[in-house]
Amino acid sequence: MARDPETIEREIKQARNALVATLDQLGTKANPAKLVDSAKTGLRAKLDEPKVKYPLIGGAVLIGVLLIRKLLK
Repeated sequence: MARDPETIEREIKQARNALVATLDQLGTKANPAKLVDSAKTGLRAKLDEPKVKYPLIGGAVLIGVLLIRKLLK
């Protein structure tokens, strides 16, 4: 069953347009600046949780006290 050339060309154009749209979407999702911003937002949100925030502050204070003690000896 032979297809006419115009139908084949139209299908090729449609496939090409679909491919271009997919590549544009992938380019937008894989944008390094967007990925970095997303990682920063996620990290800030995690560090703002009390379960994470207060132990980190306590650990920093403990290290500070130990360093001061070591320097004063």
